[in-house]
Amino acid sequence: MSKVERNWQFVEQYPNEPDSLVRARRLSIEHGITPVSGSVASQLSVLAAVSNARNICEIGTGLGVSGLALLRHAPHATLTTIERESEYVREARPIFTEAGVPSARVRFVEGDARHIMPRLNLDSYDIVLLDAEPEILLELFEHALGIVRQGGTIIIPNALADGQVSDPAARDTQTQSLRDLLAVVADSPATAASLAASGDGLLTVVKLAA
Repeated sequence: MSKVERNWQFVEQYPNEPDSLVRARRLSIEHGITPVSGSVASQLSVLAAVSNARNICEIGTGLGVSGLALLRHAPHATLTTIERESEYVREARPIFTEAGVPSARVRFVEGDARHIMPRLNLDSYDIVLLDAEPEILLELFEHALGIVRQGGTIIIPNALADGQVSDPAARDTQTQSLRDLLAVVADSPATAASLAASGDGLLTVVKLAA
C-alpha cells in the first residue's frame, strides 16, 4: 500500500461517527445506496458549523447520511432535502427522528430537483449540497447559484467519478459531464472553488459577491 493510499484510508476513518450516522450508513448500504464517505461526512459537518448555517438545501436525501452530517454541528440549521425516490423519503424520516432531529428542522420534498429548485427562494441558503446524477449536475448547479446566498457554499460529492475524471482515456457521458461542470466552475468569476480527493472527490464552491 502506498503512502497516498494509507493517508486516504486513515482520513476516511477519522473522526469517529455518532451511532445515528453509523446506522444510516449501514442501512444505506443494505438498500444499495452509496452514501458519502466518512471523510466527506465530517467535512460537511465542519462546513455547516464554520458557516453557522441556518438554512441548508440538499439534493439527494438517500437514507440521511449527508443530511445528518450537515445538521450534526449546526444546531440552529433547518434542512430542506429533496429526493425523487419515494421509498428513500419514507425510510429516511424515521432515521432522522431516531437520531433526535426534531421534525421542524427537516423538510422533506419528494420530486425532481430540476423542477423544485426554481421554486425555492433566491439567495436564501447558506449551503446547497448536490448529490445527483452527473448528467444533470450542471443544470442543478445553475439553480444552486441562484438559491445560495453570497458567501454561501455549494458542495458536490463524487466529483471524481471513481478516478474516471482524471483518466484521459475515460470518455463516457457521466465522466464528461463532470469535466464540463469542473470547467464551468473553474472559469466562473462568480465563484471560488476547491476540489479535494476526499471520498470520491469533493467539489466545494463559494458564491462570491457580485
